[in-house]
Amino acid sequence: MTTAFVLDNETILCRHTVAGWWPLQVMLPNTEDLALQNDAVMSDATDADAYQVGRVELIESLAPSHWEEALKHTETKDFRATSAITSHYAEVHGIAIPDLSTASDTLLFTPETEGAVDNSQPSDTVDFISYRQLITQLPAALAAQLSQAIQLLRWQADTQFCSRCSAPVHADKSGERAMVCQVCRLRQYPRVQPCIITAITRPNPKTGEMQILLAHHHRYGKPSSELQYGLIAGFVEVGESLEHAVVREVAEEVAISLTDIRYVSSQPWPFPSNLMLGFRASYASGEIAIQQKELSHADFFDLSNLPKIPFKGSIAYELIAQIMHEQGMSL
Repeated sequence: MTTAFVLDNETILCRHTVAGWWPLQVMLPNTEDLALQNDAVMSDATDADAYQVGRVELIESLAPSHWEEALKHTETKDFRATSAITSHYAEVHGIAIPDLSTASDTLLFTPETEGAVDNSQPSDTVDFISYRQLITQLPAALAAQLSQAIQLLRWQADTQFCSRCSAPVHADKSGERAMVCQVCRLRQYPRVQPCIITAITRPNPKTGEMQILLAHHHRYGKPSSELQYGLIAGFVEVGESLEHAVVREVAEEVAISLTDIRYVSSQPWPFPSNLMLGFRASYASGEIAIQQKELSHADFFDLSNLPKIPFKGSIAYELIAQIMHEQGMSL
């Protein structure tokens, strides 16, 4: 059985259940039927639009133990999909998806978990929901698979021509995840952009309470309500190690020195196609001086008096939560 998540840019087709929004899956035609459909579409295509976009195969990027842990939260036998498609691909190939704000018996693998009813939406409502909203409530294994789907579909759509000679490309016929130039044979693969994100701590100089460095980035905007703060983060530059990237980004953005830099964990992040590499470090010296083109404010905050921080499901939240836990506190 071949099933697929349905995406529209960075939103995922979901059904509203008693446990909140949950990604839906649709049945895909078998390989032979789909090949016949593709041949019919291709027969009228030009060289420029012959490459078919909108469907990718997904791999299980997490260990079985992660999926087993995730499955404890639902009564369904499984919720892994083998593929992801765009809503446009479904329309072109006649793959039925439900009308928005309705339910459908053809959909698979929606959870029947117990929990408080969310009255913000009627039960069985169907809609496209943003990844950022879903990640706050989904098991990490499922969130990672949806992140993979977003990244691969975007890469596929953005890689229709050769970056060397500009000729059209086609999917590798052997099944390797690559786009191959029809002229110079250049192979283009999905690229991941490594980014470091660092939780920096120190004892409060006056009280001894543990503090964490948080910054308000311009990208968070200026809402009328409480400002959101986050951790220092940035892209890894060509030719530098991850540890060097931590030191450089912190020096550039807040002008302080660090000690005890250590890696903690990572998270795939589909905005646009990043691998977030989480670090922790201790403050060593220096006075905070913000990089004004990036930040509007930065300071050390007592753990007992934190401002608004990134949402649950993000690696920033997890790093902060880890520090809180070590201090006998919780978010």
